[in-house]
Amino acid sequence: MSNKSTFSRRNFLSDAFKILGATELAMIGLGNMSFINKSFTDDHEKNASFDSLKQIDAGLLNIGYAEAGPANGQVVILLHGWPYDIHSFVDVTPILAGKGYRVLVPYLRGFGTTRFLSDKTFRNGQQSAIALDIIAFMDALKIEKAVLAGFDWGARTANIIAALWPDRCKALVSVSGYLIGSQKAGKVPLPPGAELQWWYQYYFATERGQAGYEKYRHDFAKLIWQTASPKWNFDDATFDRSAASFQNTDHVAIVIHNYRWRLGLAAGEAQYDDLEKRLAEAPVISVPSITLEGDANGAPHPDSSVYAKKFSGKYEHRVINKGIGHNLPQEAPKAFADSVVDADILSK
Repeated sequence: MSNKSTFSRRNFLSDAFKILGATELAMIGLGNMSFINKSFTDDHEKNASFDSLKQIDAGLLNIGYAEAGPANGQVVILLHGWPYDIHSFVDVTPILAGKGYRVLVPYLRGFGTTRFLSDKTFRNGQQSAIALDIIAFMDALKIEKAVLAGFDWGARTANIIAALWPDRCKALVSVSGYLIGSQKAGKVPLPPGAELQWWYQYYFATERGQAGYEKYRHDFAKLIWQTASPKWNFDDATFDRSAASFQNTDHVAIVIHNYRWRLGLAAGEAQYDDLEKRLAEAPVISVPSITLEGDANGAPHPDSSVYAKKFSGKYEHRVINKGIGHNLPQEAPKAFADSVVDADILSK
């Protein structure tokens, strides 16, 4: 594929957009991306969408990403988690673009339109490999430094970059705080109640689990959405819009390897060993940071008191109320966007 090629997403998400036909919506153009949106408040179910994406060769991947805002604006990179996609930031993006930021929202490996450049590349889901994808993405776009913000896998990825490459991270926003892990830490048993929350990790450790996720990935992801955000009344169109990205041909392989690697049940690759050794030491994050937590997060997450000391620079923790769950940027876009702006201010 050619770098930075723009293409329509209408066919890819046609089913998800059917519900929009009867809704009165405004078209708002921001930079290199169009939005369908009703408002930029924290009201749920706005049914916004990215109208077009770009592609760029970066490292091992051809990465699909959305972009908005002025080309000369301070860069903000928004990183999604599993089982979610770039639409977690579909309402955050126009808020930040409207404030003059250049906003980039890439699909992680195994999601959406991101593809491996070679069929021979091992489909590796370990944490350092995903972080290096984003470094390569920044290099390909000639971005020296960016504000990084994310949740779930995306927060872990942002944590890693902030910890190991602080010269590339101007400021950090991380939902559920410090999420850097290691295989050694993954072998430590947790209390039964905490282990129960990780049921899917043990399911994925089996061949039955891999086959089940392959067969039922739509329903599986929807169950995770419901349990991780028990008070979020998302509709089918909102879920289906993101679920389309799970049809990526590498999705199951990446997800299964990610969770098996965490438990030490699958090997990583030798080229990442040195990085993983550094991450296993739980390095402190020195860049200005704001951590967030929803008051109704149903996914496994540490208490803020556990990780507060892992942030040695300017730091603030915020709890976002009103039944906000795991997918915080999509459930509370204004609060998330405000935190990005405030983290950027902390860095000045």
